[in-house]
Amino acid sequence: MHGIGNDFVLIDTIRDGVVSDDLSALSQKLCNRQFGIGGDGLILIEKPGDHLVMRMFNPDGSESEMCGNGLRTFARLSHDRGYGATEFPVETGAGTLNVSFHEDNTVSIDMGLAKLAPNQIGMVSTATGDTFINQDIGKGLKGTAVSMGNPHLVIFVDDVSKVDLEVDGPNLERHSFFPQRTNVHYVQVVSAEEITMRTWERGAGATLACGTGACAAAVASFVNGKTGRAMKVNLPGGSLQIEYREDGTVLMRGPAEYSFEGTLGSPL
Repeated sequence: MHGIGNDFVLIDTIRDGVVSDDLSALSQKLCNRQFGIGGDGLILIEKPGDHLVMRMFNPDGSESEMCGNGLRTFARLSHDRGYGATEFPVETGAGTLNVSFHEDNTVSIDMGLAKLAPNQIGMVSTATGDTFINQDIGKGLKGTAVSMGNPHLVIFVDDVSKVDLEVDGPNLERHSFFPQRTNVHYVQVVSAEEITMRTWERGAGATLACGTGACAAAVASFVNGKTGRAMKVNLPGGSLQIEYREDGTVLMRGPAEYSFEGTLGSPL
């Protein structure tokens, strides 16, 4: 499935059971676009108790706290298979989030609180201050850090098309301020209601979209005084509607689509 081009291999463990004892290795194999199915991540649908649980593994085998586009695909498949009604909670590594399914097959997610304090983002102690907004990150760049349950570094530029993402992305992903690495986003402000961005995802590389990154970019745009609270966020794979609400929470709405369905024989 995919959410505006951010594509995932989803496995329904409720219906099909446990698929591997080594999910890290499984993700690396399945997400490989040359020797596997190919994807920006592996997502498992689980229900060990009363609530649905989403687990996500990056193509490099690391487990991610959360993925906004991935959660929308998780929500649609769960809804279509009768595991969730129009609205239902999903447990993620970033906490329990509420999803709402719409008739046009878009999904809204209450992404919870955006966190701006360095210690909430997982930054090093030398990143002092109550927030990390428009701060020096070296090489003449200024960055804003936001956590949406996972870390994000947002950099504003005049033209995102001129960014050498394949070079700058990996370097900033491993910036010394982020011991657990970070997602990196270059953002171009179109208007007070619209931004355009390109993303280098931690553990996945350049992707067509990043849901939590779009939320972080919207928050960064507002706190830097560049936009209002509600905006259209354009990514290479499509657009999302994001609202940074006055209570500090973020609402995201976007599509979730099927690509194909198949059966794994012996994946490892």
